[in-house]
Amino acid sequence: MPDNASNGILAAATPTAWIQTAAERWQEILIDHAYCEKKAASSALAFIFAYPELEQQNLALSRLAREELRHFEQVTRLMRRLGVPFTRLRPGRYASGLRAMVRTHEPARRLDLMLIGALIEARSCERFVCLAPHLPPAVGDFYAELARVESRHGELYLELAANAGDDWRERLAILAATEADLITAPDTELRFHSGPVRASVCSS
Repeated sequence: MPDNASNGILAAATPTAWIQTAAERWQEILIDHAYCEKKAASSALAFIFAYPELEQQNLALSRLAREELRHFEQVTRLMRRLGVPFTRLRPGRYASGLRAMVRTHEPARRLDLMLIGALIEARSCERFVCLAPHLPPAVGDFYAELARVESRHGELYLELAANAGDDWRERLAILAATEADLITAPDTELRFHSGPVRASVCSS
């Protein structure tokens, strides 16, 4: 298993400006968080269908998918309790920006997908930790607990990546640089994995 797990694989920290805006607009973050949990479960299931011959990987991803769906249920219940209505949101540029980096040939494609999974989980963990102290107690306590789980998910994806290619460290550095650009560059919409929102958007 790779050392350092999901901790330390990110190439840049979340900008303070994003944390400040997200704390002020935590209801929007909570809504997008629900979408993220559904997408995380969907991605794990997609890997199972894409690589049916990898039995041990698929058993681990099946457990991960169930856990992500439980998180979606928890977020939905929390939204209901806090009076946050579920609304449709347009996808941000984060996931599409990472997907654009995925190579199309195997086993490089599998390696890239697992490394991207590790980066997303690591970023989620970091943002839970950053946000938790600045949110209403019900949300902050929930996010503090989720940070521990997301770290474990990141460890799993990193372990799967190490099994998918000997050059995973070199490829991780390339993907981590792209991920860092996506979360530090100014963004037009606030999302759980967005960059800092431009001031003109924040004031609208």
